[in-house]
Amino acid sequence: MKSAAGWIGQVVSWFVIFAMLAVLAVCVLIPRLGGATPYTILTGSMKSSLPPGTLVVVKPTSPDEINIGDVITFQIETGKPAVASHRVIGKTVAADGSARLITKGDDNDAADSDLVRPEQIRGKLWYSVPVLGRANTLLDKSQHQTLVVSAGGALIVYAAFMLVSAATETRPPRASRRKTEVAA
Repeated sequence: MKSAAGWIGQVVSWFVIFAMLAVLAVCVLIPRLGGATPYTILTGSMKSSLPPGTLVVVKPTSPDEINIGDVITFQIETGKPAVASHRVIGKTVAADGSARLITKGDDNDAADSDLVRPEQIRGKLWYSVPVLGRANTLLDKSQHQTLVVSAGGALIVYAAFMLVSAATETRPPRASRRKTEVAA
């Protein structure tokens, strides 16, 4: 018979496995399946709703589907990799007739000085997870991929070990367990 400490250890182990799998799903699996991209909030311009260190997952969205009040992620300069995530506070039309978005960080005093062009838009906020982005910023892309694959593999090996050890645990046959329970 397993001790109380053994049962607690096994419950904690399974909890850790499921928690790690949930984090991997939120950070990697769900965005990939949904065609989305994860980003990390680095500044305090959206602190009240998206504090620094928040992981934001952004889904590509047509400019026509973006409404006032939506949080979007956009290139700060067209064609450059640096992005910002701010709220759309207005829409306007440029002199050439093309649409532009007016954005503002929730905690900024004024709207962004540059209007956002459709080609700068990376997408609209799909979901966010506070604090999880901090881990994302500690690793570069190759380290991130290596960690995800290693953690996933380790979790699978550990889960298999736990299943095998539970299946091979020595127990008395059912009939003798019943006799012992009845006799007591």
